Amino acid sequence: MPLYMDIHIVDSDTFTVEDVVKAHMQDLAVQERFGVIQKKYWVNEEAKTLFCLMEGPNKEACNEVHKESHGNTACNIIEVLDDEFNLFLGVGKSVNDLAHTVSGELDTGYRTLLFMSIVDLTGKYGHYIHEVHRLIEQFNGVPLIQPEDDIMASFIMTSNAIACGLAIGNLFRSIPDNIEFSLSLVSGKPVDERGKHLFEETKKKGRYLSALGLKRTMYIDTDTKALSSKETHSPTIKQDDFKVVKKEDFIFLFQLVDNIKKELNNPDFKSEDLIGALGLSKSQTYRKIKSLTGLAPNQLIQELRLLQSLNRLKQNRQTIAEIAYDLGFNSPTYFTRVFRKRYHILPTSFIKLSAL
Repeated sequence: MPLYMDIHIVDSDTFTVEDVVKAHMQDLAVQERFGVIQKKYWVNEEAKTLFCLMEGPNKEACNEVHKESHGNTACNIIEVLDDEFNLFLGVGKSVNDLAHTVSGELDTGYRTLLFMSIVDLTGKYGHYIHEVHRLIEQFNGVPLIQPEDDIMASFIMTSNAIACGLAIGNLFRSIPDNIEFSLSLVSGKPVDERGKHLFEETKKKGRYLSALGLKRTMYIDTDTKALSSKETHSPTIKQDDFKVVKKEDFIFLFQLVDNIKKELNNPDFKSEDLIGALGLSKSQTYRKIKSLTGLAPNQLIQELRLLQSLNRLKQNRQTIAEIAYDLGFNSPTYFTRVFRKRYHILPTSFIKLSAL
């Protein structure tokens, strides 16, 4: 039978783990009537959320179990793949189906995800990818398969994710040669109130931060900082280590990236058009983009175009001229000039380097 996972948000001032244990026992008493098998559940007492993993014939049957046993139906329920579940949530153990970490603490189900994009423009540092994976494993993270040179890993302990991010940052910032990267740490729950996939909102945040370009920048969201403050032995974060992204920043980030990507092939798209699309004043737009990326609006537009060009050049399915025009550059000559200025290598040389 398929696997399903749901989220319950409890509106009660007296919410306790004991209440959830009792409700789970009530579920077990009636589940057979609906063809459902309760597998495991996670409780976050502070956030008043819980997540149930079940096998069942369909979502409706899984929800009927909760409705029949105690009336607390799920806010959302999604189908999950066994392999994906094991990567994100398979680490740890359970006591009478209640999830615990390996060290025996309650597992809240929340995870901190590390996202990293790397481009080696010298051809000398391919082995550093293996070092990143070694560091992820050293800090008890679980690597997740990603396309190209992108890396994603899941951590139960936020403090481990931060320590890993700091170690990776120190490693790459010590390289004097031309290697570009971005790294972000974002945290969230396995099932959102809306959505159809595990950690959908959290993964979206990490991917949009990665879309801002390769400026050797490391991001951390406020949820991750808040979770780390509750853990013992959490590493100290200095001001220059990470750029902190607030919840309200993500609303702006989603609009910003979507609007630029929609116009990447338009050579006439300039900062004035972006300002109009975002509906903010010129000063507000400049200030928010500069704070988030360190770039002016026109610089960010060009950065996203150049980032896309790296992917196209690696695929080597188009000519340089086709890539240049597709990404809104006025001419292949202009594209080559700005590419070389940004990455200190010609597009033709990068194609050869990517083929090695």
